[in-house]
Amino acid sequence: MFHTILIANRGEIACRVATTARRLGVRTVAVYSDADAGSKHVALCDEAVHVGGAAARESYLVEDRIIAAAKATGAQAIHPGYGFLSENEDFAARCEKEGLVFIGPPASAISAMGLKSAAKALMEKAHVPLVPGYHGADQSPALLQSEAERIGFPVLIKASAGGGGKGMRVVEKTGDFAAALESCKREAINAFGDDAVLIEKYLTRPRHVEVQVFADTHGNCVYLFERDCSVQRRHQKVLEEAPAPGLSEARRKAMGEAAVAAAKAVGYVGAGTVEFIVEGDAFFFMEMNTRLQVEHPVTEMITGFDLVEWQLRVASGEKLPVSQGDLRITGHSLEARIYAENPEKGFLPSIGTLAHLRFPPHVAFARGGLPGEPAAVRVDSGVRPGDAITPNYDPMIAKLIVWGHDRAEALSRMSDALGGTQIVGLSTNVAFLKRLVESKPFSSGDVDTGLIARNHSALFPEGTPVSTETLALAAAALIARDVKQAGSDPWSHRDGFRPNSSWTRSLDFTSVPVKVVYGKAGYRLITPRADERFTFTASGEDLRVMLGSRPVSGTVVLAGESVHVFALGVETVLVLPDPGAHAGQDEGKGGLVAPMPGKIVALLAKAGATVVKGAPLLVMEAMKMEHTITAPADGLVASFLYRAGDQVAEGAALLEFTRA
Repeated sequence: MFHTILIANRGEIACRVATTARRLGVRTVAVYSDADAGSKHVALCDEAVHVGGAAARESYLVEDRIIAAAKATGAQAIHPGYGFLSENEDFAARCEKEGLVFIGPPASAISAMGLKSAAKALMEKAHVPLVPGYHGADQSPALLQSEAERIGFPVLIKASAGGGGKGMRVVEKTGDFAAALESCKREAINAFGDDAVLIEKYLTRPRHVEVQVFADTHGNCVYLFERDCSVQRRHQKVLEEAPAPGLSEARRKAMGEAAVAAAKAVGYVGAGTVEFIVEGDAFFFMEMNTRLQVEHPVTEMITGFDLVEWQLRVASGEKLPVSQGDLRITGHSLEARIYAENPEKGFLPSIGTLAHLRFPPHVAFARGGLPGEPAAVRVDSGVRPGDAITPNYDPMIAKLIVWGHDRAEALSRMSDALGGTQIVGLSTNVAFLKRLVESKPFSSGDVDTGLIARNHSALFPEGTPVSTETLALAAAALIARDVKQAGSDPWSHRDGFRPNSSWTRSLDFTSVPVKVVYGKAGYRLITPRADERFTFTASGEDLRVMLGSRPVSGTVVLAGESVHVFALGVETVLVLPDPGAHAGQDEGKGGLVAPMPGKIVALLAKAGATVVKGAPLLVMEAMKMEHTITAPADGLVASFLYRAGDQVAEGAALLEFTRA
């Protein structure tokens, strides 16, 4: 076993590796960018080295600095995590040349599986079934268009060197192909340094099922069963589970053996994932990820093994601790990826400071290989309260993982865990994930990659009335704040005291008007639907209200004009406008504004052009993804206010647009 490893990554995976290494007595070295100097992963490691600017290309992707940091700190090995340099064959080869162990597969295996087109050719020779498509080297737009028409629309364009949904587009008809191809290539070159793409027939109701494989340097290779990762938005996973619902033992065995054969064909070593598309009774090879996957915790929960520990042991030359016959599935596990994003606005990424962050009771990591059952709830996160989510990196806040004796119990625990997750300071997908987990299609196991789009109306319901309990908690929090701010000065009290009368205070939330009557015997809450007495006790942000004879507890976070109420398993955001805060503000000229901070990549129309509703106007890039801004109506593009390459802030006016 190594005495020191360097973790060439950030966020939750760096924290995850540091936790396992510490348990094994292995010293860890963190690397960090300007943006991560005070981050959680730096605090968890024994030593930390600064490697450059906030942008990944100036820090985490600079091989020279990573290698230099490892040598300067006496590290024997480098753990690449996932993303960044984890699937970079040149970096793996360089580690070997520099006398450092790359904790991952050999460079030759990364090369063989790194390019999707080459990997598919290899699998074709091994008689692994493939989705009909084009995986050739000729990348001329005309040929690619011709191949797409041969395959038949709809087709899927995918970056050959890609992953994580980047450089990927579904094209429904031939007229849309050229623009989609250009966007894919642009996104691919920015994310992976390679704009080659492949084209596949787009299956209408496929499942995304992947198999976890693990190989050592002694010729042993096993599969640790499968994960269903079908539930996705923008081709990126949001919910994963193991085992895959409804998969027969015969299919599980066939897919597992095919995955092991694929790994052995390239001399694989370490943790890897072979991904398949499943439709009906057929399964097709899609790609192999030559690294540990974000969703590996669900596999750990059902098998009882720490896969990071396996990585360290295999990289140090040890044999796998078990053979295929020793592996068993115990229970069911789900993972929800909690992102800083706004599902109601097309899942656009969000940035901001985590002013309030609280997870339900959990363990930081349920160590595998121990007798007994796994922990019911686990959280893997790379952030703490007060940390910032910036536009420089992936917007994932945490992974929420649950285990149950069966899928029904795991679903119930996930719903409860999401209901107990509290985040204030930016938009998140927590409420959306809870609706998704509780939805009939997902809870029944009727999953495929189109689940979210197909059930959009159910997953994005119209707003529901605010409950009286929520309003009472909000009012109690505002009263408690007034009392705290007043302190001991009797002239500053806002307790509503009147010698011979009561006082009525108006709380004009934008969603519902509320009045609070201050009286000698307590308070009355008056809403359009209720008139009830209430009392409360407060302990910081946690409150307990007695509304009539009904007790209700919750957490209320006051953030500027927003009142965030966490109660009854949901978050409700009320807005109490402060007229003074907006005095003198200039509303500006109007026009289309940036939905998030990012960079202008391309202008797709000309100033002075007349366009129709839905016409693409410009492309923005943020958090590694491209977003196309379209015309809201028929009209005239009067002028663009930025050029390609300019950075813009959220809310910045992008162009002047006149409706027809």
